[in-house]
Amino acid sequence: MRRLVLGFLFFSIALVLGLPYLYNWHIPAKFFTGATIIRVYLHGSDTIVKMPLEDYLVGVVAAEMPAEFPLEALKAQVVAARTYAVKRLEVSSLENPLHQGADLCDDHRHGQAWLSRADLKERWGTLHYYRYYYKVKQAVDETRGQVLTYQGQLIDPAYHASCGGRTENSEDVWKFEAPYLRSVPCPYDSDPEPVQTVTYSLEQVDQALGTNLAALPVSGKQNSPAGIKTTEKTATGRPKTLLIGGRSFSAVAVRDLLGLRSTNFTWKVEGGEVTFTTTGHGHGVGLCQYGAKGMALHGYNYRNILKHYYSGVEITETERH
Repeated sequence: MRRLVLGFLFFSIALVLGLPYLYNWHIPAKFFTGATIIRVYLHGSDTIVKMPLEDYLVGVVAAEMPAEFPLEALKAQVVAARTYAVKRLEVSSLENPLHQGADLCDDHRHGQAWLSRADLKERWGTLHYYRYYYKVKQAVDETRGQVLTYQGQLIDPAYHASCGGRTENSEDVWKFEAPYLRSVPCPYDSDPEPVQTVTYSLEQVDQALGTNLAALPVSGKQNSPAGIKTTEKTATGRPKTLLIGGRSFSAVAVRDLLGLRSTNFTWKVEGGEVTFTTTGHGHGVGLCQYGAKGMALHGYNYRNILKHYYSGVEITETERH
């Protein structure tokens, strides 16, 4: 009897310790009847891997939004991410110009970020991994198959971290006007550090932008080089285009080239240095992630959140899941 009890005890311990490893064993996608399989290019390993769409979404949402956010905010992010992926699949017959043979990749600069389970364990640590993983998976499961449409067509579901109080019209940031990407108030943006500053020397700005500001005279009236000025603003008052050293730049280009947090920025020049002050984080169009967090904390559900940030859209079911 004692041997039996000890054997059962050892078996129980082994089972508990082994479950996480068993769980990480992946059943090939072909065994999931009816699942949409997508091809994802991984930059780190220079490989293309196949996975079910809904599994892919867990990695996207975990990479794009903090898992600590309320469930309703995560669900809003899931629907936006699924819409992007499904729309990309709809045009998959057109070869991906960046990564041939793949539908999507894991680089946020090319669309959406994505992290593997191993990456998530490293990010969250073993203690939090299972709690956060299942929370994100719950958000995916509870919105299964849901996408955003406008007049029956999938939308371009732009999203960003923090708008700083009001989102932008799409045409004020990019060159296209979308009726569902309208500027809306964002009273619950919960970004803990919405305003940040960064300082560069004029030489560093010149190197990044290909300009020659360091050689230009300084205007005592504005305390800035005569070669920097805003030529056009967005509807919310952000810079839209700038003239820098005689060259025209979009605010998006300046943000990307200088690594600024937001297109909502001002600048000041002193002693051969430029200090940029940014408000918010990202391009400001579409879903504001910290705004979604704030709305969720104030009792709004993911449907309310999505319809606030994407004007006139419907949440519909897709056969792809």
